[in-house]
Amino acid sequence: MAKGYELHQARMMALQAMGKDLARRAKSRCEITGASGIPLRAYEVPPVGEDPDIDRTLLVSQDCLDMLDRPERLAGRSWQCLAEAVWSDFPAVQVVAWRMLAELAKREDWAREALDGVFLDPEVESWARSEGR
Repeated sequence: MAKGYELHQARMMALQAMGKDLARRAKSRCEITGASGIPLRAYEVPPVGEDPDIDRTLLVSQDCLDMLDRPERLAGRSWQCLAEAVWSDFPAVQVVAWRMLAELAKREDWAREALDGVFLDPEVESWARSEGR
C-alpha cells in the first residue's frame, strides 16, 4: 500500500514540475475551452505512460475535468468550443476534443457534423480511438 502511495505522490510531483511549462504553452488558458482567469489543472490524456509526459498532458478547467470524468453528462451547444479545439496544433488537445465530440455526437447533430469534417493525422486518430480512456 505504501509503495502505491509513494508512486502516486512521485507522479503528482512530476506533474506539478510541468506546471510552468504547461501554463506557458497554454497561455494560462484551458486548452479545451480557452477559458482564462480560472483555476486550471493538469490532465494526463489516457492511456498514460509510466512517467508523466508533457506532450500527453493538458491544462484544463474544472468543468472540463468533470466532463472528462463523466462524458455521458456532456450535452448542449456550450461545448461548441470543441469544434475549434480539435484543430489545435497539439495532438493531446486534438485527442481530447475528438473524444468529447465523439461522445456528444451520440446526442447532438452539431457535434456529429463537426466530427464529420475533422481530419487527424493517422497516429493521432489511433490515439483518439484507443481504449485507454
